[in-house]
Amino acid sequence: MRIRQTALVFMVIALLAAACSNHTGLCASNTDDPTLEDLGVVTVPPAAAVAGCDAATAAASGVANTPCPALDGDADASEFSITQISSTERESVASALNGENDGSYPAPTIDLSRILSSGQPPDGIPAVDEPVFQNVAAVDWLTPAEAVLAFELDGEARAHPIQVLTWHELVNDTVGDAPVTISYGPLRNSALAYDRRVGDRILDFGTSGRFFNSSMVMYDHQTESLWTHFDATAVAGLLAGTELTTYPISTVSWQDFRDAHPDGLVLTRNTGHSRPYGQNPYRGYDDESSLPFLFDGEYDPRLASKTRVVVVRNGGDPAVAFPLANLGSGAEVFEAHGESLVAVVDPGTASPLDQLYLSDGYDQGAVAVFENTFDGESLDLSRTDDGFLDAVTGTTFDVFGGALDGSGRKLTPVEHLDTFWFAIATFDEEVEIMGT
Repeated sequence: MRIRQTALVFMVIALLAAACSNHTGLCASNTDDPTLEDLGVVTVPPAAAVAGCDAATAAASGVANTPCPALDGDADASEFSITQISSTERESVASALNGENDGSYPAPTIDLSRILSSGQPPDGIPAVDEPVFQNVAAVDWLTPAEAVLAFELDGEARAHPIQVLTWHELVNDTVGDAPVTISYGPLRNSALAYDRRVGDRILDFGTSGRFFNSSMVMYDHQTESLWTHFDATAVAGLLAGTELTTYPISTVSWQDFRDAHPDGLVLTRNTGHSRPYGQNPYRGYDDESSLPFLFDGEYDPRLASKTRVVVVRNGGDPAVAFPLANLGSGAEVFEAHGESLVAVVDPGTASPLDQLYLSDGYDQGAVAVFENTFDGESLDLSRTDDGFLDAVTGTTFDVFGGALDGSGRKLTPVEHLDTFWFAIATFDEEVEIMGT
């Protein structure tokens, strides 16, 4: 049965109001796409954000006079920037943001009439284009259970706190020699990392203010093609059909990252924008009984739409999804695309979509997926108080796959998504459910 969402069951007013306050026109859409008002959603005027954090927070939470934590203030002496690889220049081509097509573009890969507007203009939710970092030891503003996005490339490890990504969704960055974008889609509870290189182009991404089946629609500033966050694919414009290279990224607790990467770097709240960092504008959004925001697809009845699953994808093959509720023992072996894999869940990471403050969310745990072999032998992992003990080698590994005994042993990570069931079922109707 096809169910079409006509009213929003959860209000994300604080995010919309705060983002709108930086723009004239009160967040009027630049297109004729349906807006939140068209969907029957009552919104709070952007002036609420101008009046201060309390008003915007109260609108979303129902709690009057909720105090706000410190916003981005003066630069701290411990903060620093990273030399960035320059993106290529804006090209003089027709913009998919405005529905333009000069006739030579590839055909859109989706039905563009199903792209819905949130009422935001492009970049109304501003990406972080000039990221500022601190060393792990200098960070005193994150709580141990707070969720961060952990990304490692070429020996460099970085934590991107979800308290920042919730309000910005995209970070255009450089790690080693690679220009990358770190993305977080709260409405699908999904994080992905992309390589920004497409042929000779080095792209950087912004938010378009639109969604396709509750998936953030990004656009690149170079060609203004439209891209879906969830599958890293251009869906309209000059680059339609192009797929970005993706990298493994995981959602873990600050304590997990700090313990495993004492020399790592942490994205700071010094973003150039004032937001109530540490607060959740999507309070209660991961309630399994609620419906997704701006979802216009079909619900797959095999699982509740917001069941949390770990997903492994492999090009054109059907994805494999493993419900997290079935990882109660801490480690489960499953087959995916002809390989034996093991999924693990480590307690101690607060859900960033639960309570008003991210640090107060229920314990959703941190999920990882590894190849189920080490030195040619199958693993036999079980969760302990310290990590994951392999009965074959006697080695205990952390959630990143690193040996805790200092031996340098390392499990091979597998790129995965920690997301909602409806998210993967929308993009892959043939997804297979494991562990049920």
